[in-house]
Amino acid sequence: MAKAKKSLKGLGARYGIKIRKQYTKIHLQLKEKRNCPECGSKTFSRDAVGIWSCKKCSFKVAGTAYDIKL
Repeated sequence: MAKAKKSLKGLGARYGIKIRKQYTKIHLQLKEKRNCPECGSKTFSRDAVGIWSCKKCSFKVAGTAYDIKL
């Protein structure tokens, strides 16, 4: 049985299906758990647009707005 894709309810029926799908894809990508490249913990997250940091070891790196490629 195929697993259903998760969708967000933040936009309701507004803006059209294409925009809602793009919004869902970016939002889920932004909120996923990431490993810190320095200490390996799962507390690596986005502080601001393009600034990513680890809450455990205070490692900071600049990257893209919604995802980080290390």
